[in-house]
Amino acid sequence: MKKSVERIGLGCLHIFFLLICFGVLIPIFYAFSVSLNAQNSILGSDFSFIPREFTLSNYYAVLFDQPVLLWLRNTVILAVASVCLSMLVAIPGAYSLSRLRFRGRKKIVYGLILLHSFPAILSMFAMFRLLTPLGLINTRLGLIIVYVGTMSIFGLLNLKGYFDSIPIDIEEAAQIDGTSGFQTVMLILIPLAKPAIIVTGMMVLIFVWNEYIFAITFMTGAGNYTLAAGLFSLQATEMSGSWPVFAAAAITVSLPILIIFFATQRFMVSGLTAGGVKG
Repeated sequence: MKKSVERIGLGCLHIFFLLICFGVLIPIFYAFSVSLNAQNSILGSDFSFIPREFTLSNYYAVLFDQPVLLWLRNTVILAVASVCLSMLVAIPGAYSLSRLRFRGRKKIVYGLILLHSFPAILSMFAMFRLLTPLGLINTRLGLIIVYVGTMSIFGLLNLKGYFDSIPIDIEEAAQIDGTSGFQTVMLILIPLAKPAIIVTGMMVLIFVWNEYIFAITFMTGAGNYTLAAGLFSLQATEMSGSWPVFAAAAITVSLPILIIFFATQRFMVSGLTAGGVKG
């Protein structure tokens, strides 16, 4: 009797979460339906999820009539550079704070947590004042510096928690076998931390891919737009914009992230759950 009740409860819980997942997917199905609609209307009373006038011309417009591919290239350059530089800062910093014992180590960790708790947008004016004399406004390098400075703290804290979960005995055993400190980190510790590194890099990538405020503040001109800024320009006004083209562009630029996400999905659970910050 008790097992039957538990099975029923577990089944109801599964159904509940399936309904939540379906509810989350409704906007995506809605956007996909709009992208296949030949009529520029999403608020009409005659709208349905199955387009009455089916067309692929909106996707053709995205690929050939709109500068979406240019915005995609700009975003890919920013994303790849930001992920690489953020991890280049985060991995050594996380290892140092996790393994080395020096005065003020905990204060540094708590200070980084405090800094990361404030919204990055609060520092926008200060970053603008710092980058202007250096001539980095409206340049990719300036925006990359902003992204790396914003996300490297997150990467450092997340990776530190994962390094804390790796027993130090593994490193000591490797050093007894004759490996140097650098070899121990590169050949043993980093491969063990691969799930956390991949997940952290994925989180940085998603942030850069979707970021809008910094992109429109530090970059101007349609040729310098990122995907987020460019998509907004496609639908700047309800009178001149095309909702089907906007929906088709949104679906198209989401595909690379979805592919990367599903390719790294098996690392998500271990990479996120073991990334809790420890003192």
